[in-house]
Amino acid sequence: MALGTRFAAAVLGALVAVTTSSACAEEPPQGGGETAPARSGPTTVVDRLVTPWSVVFAGETPIISERDTGRILEVDPAGRAREIGVVAGVVAEGESGLLGLALSPDGFLHAYSTGADGNRIQRYPLSGAPGSFQLGAEQTILAGLPSAHFHDGGRIAFGPDGMLYATVGEAGNRPDAQDLASLGGKILRMTPDGGVPPDNPFPGSLVYSYGHRNPQGIAWAPDGTLYASEFGQNTWDELNVIVPGGNYGWPTVEGIAGRPEFTDPVQQWGTADASPSGIAVHGGSIYLANLRGERLREVPLADPGTSTEHFVGEFGRLRDVVVAPDGALRVLTSNTDGRGAPAPGDDRMLTVQAP
Repeated sequence: MALGTRFAAAVLGALVAVTTSSACAEEPPQGGGETAPARSGPTTVVDRLVTPWSVVFAGETPIISERDTGRILEVDPAGRAREIGVVAGVVAEGESGLLGLALSPDGFLHAYSTGADGNRIQRYPLSGAPGSFQLGAEQTILAGLPSAHFHDGGRIAFGPDGMLYATVGEAGNRPDAQDLASLGGKILRMTPDGGVPPDNPFPGSLVYSYGHRNPQGIAWAPDGTLYASEFGQNTWDELNVIVPGGNYGWPTVEGIAGRPEFTDPVQQWGTADASPSGIAVHGGSIYLANLRGERLREVPLADPGTSTEHFVGEFGRLRDVVVAPDGALRVLTSNTDGRGAPAPGDDRMLTVQAP
């Protein structure tokens, strides 16, 4: 049963641009849809974080990246955060800094961050046990990705095929999104050590899909379908189904265009209510953490043109959402990123237990 159904059942707490003059040819359901009824809120796992961006799990232990400090933290069962390493040479300006994390099955922690020469993906052997994790020597597996004060992408995750996927923004250089010779404005697919898989859609290239502005969330449904969230310019934010070699239209179009050469989003929202960053699939739903929209959106896999909203305005900006090993959702707030209004104790990681 989807978590949203369980919300409605009354046990669980309420977990809750057009770049050119091109106009959208049609408007899909815009997801503003239903708002979940107010209920008791979730619990705080850890607070007083500084610009947290991504969370992954090593066994039962959450590991969190902090964008502006470059720190990587582990969180113990009592909610205490401990530094296990600092990514060297992080340039934290605007939206850049230490961004996504991903943990490979063979024990390497991968990190996407901004350096002096652009965005890069590095990996570190993770050793020790919970409470005493340590990062080993870094290995850069991909460097020179486009970077800027904004549109850095930054989400990384291992897919069900064992490959590492990375979202890369166009860093303000819009034509890069349509240029297959550039890695800007793309979703990349690579081997765990940064190599090009032989079955990628463009031979010899890491590019898996293109025509993206600033994608920041990726997650897979149980049937292997890849979903991605994307920031629009001034009009539409998007939820996309990612297909190998797909062209998602930026900067020619934003949102649904109805043009055969582009792959349209399955749902779009006005940018004032969304800015979707991290996403997760839980049960029969996709969950999207929204920054400007300050809400957690739930999109049913069976009907991805609809959505339900949780936590609207209650916890401020939401940066990431993941499924923890215990089956609960973990949500990172993002109120200390220079665009939010921090409450006492911000930023924090929240949890909500499914019944």
